Amino acid sequence: MGGKLCIRGMRVTDGTVVGLMAAGRTNEEILREYPYLKVADIA
Repeated sequence: MGGKLCIRGMRVTDGTVVGLMAAGRTNEEILREYPYLKVADIA
């Protein structure tokens, strides 16, 4: 992932999750899009 910080070593960057939240996505929508994440990963 080009040295970017990833959540629990997965190929999802923290910037991706923060960007989704900034765009107004709910936790439920993010978890639907990335089902392998946990609520604690995005809280």
